[in-house]
Amino acid sequence: MGGMPQGIRPGGEDPDPLLDVRNLDVDLVTPSRTIPILASVSFRIGRGSITGLFGESGCGKTTLAHALLRLLPPRYRARGSIRLAGRELLSLGEGPLEALRGAALSLVFQDPLLSLNPVLRAGDQIAEVLRAHGRCATPADVDALLEMAGLAARGARGALRARRAYPHQLSGGERQRVTIAQALACRPPLIVADEPFSALDTTLVAELTLLFRRLRDELGTSFLLISHSPGVLARTADQVLVMERGRIVESGAPRQVFHRPAHPYTAGLLRDLPRLPPRGQGPPHAA
Repeated sequence: MGGMPQGIRPGGEDPDPLLDVRNLDVDLVTPSRTIPILASVSFRIGRGSITGLFGESGCGKTTLAHALLRLLPPRYRARGSIRLAGRELLSLGEGPLEALRGAALSLVFQDPLLSLNPVLRAGDQIAEVLRAHGRCATPADVDALLEMAGLAARGARGALRARRAYPHQLSGGERQRVTIAQALACRPPLIVADEPFSALDTTLVAELTLLFRRLRDELGTSFLLISHSPGVLARTADQVLVMERGRIVESGAPRQVFHRPAHPYTAGLLRDLPRLPPRGQGPPHAA
């Protein structure tokens, strides 16, 4: 990958990372030209950790999320290496990929109302994920997943109500928890969450950041958490990657990256934001 980009801080490498991305390039191939979208992207995610991906809209964050799950449209070409628990994903056929998605690697989309089927009850959609991977899908199993995602059985807002409801009958926060329950269904070691807080108010953002940390601590689940909010990532992530125009330009602990940015791009993004309070103080910034 050549020299280390400005702002990337050297450090000890995990000898056995859960996810190891090396020199990932993604191009959009058109009849007239090839447009680079991601260039020489390299990073690692450890087991039982939360990695934040920060950058402005259009910098390539969602393209990276889709590339990890091999969900890019046919006109996109990916080259390099994506290894999950030592298994190379870029060379897998569609059959093994289908078995892997949901079981070893899941995606939480930005807008749950668009990712959920409007004519199926929430519980049925979670059960579909379980059955697709040969797992038991009783109502009790579904309720357990909904409770794990934070919809504990507490009266009208509990797991039972959510299981029986259609997506339009749930609040935005409840719908997002349903998609998290889907992602957790087969206990994948890694979940990619693409801007999961963008449509939620500050209170719900705070609840979901706590949920992600609890799932990391109790289940050992790792997350790639994509967000344009430094406050969310400062309070949730163990490490942060900064992306500019399809490249990772800076990485490090949230306190280092957001309070003492080493790259001019990171500093520029943060310049007009309010000063971030120390971790654990105040509500997350829900930009």
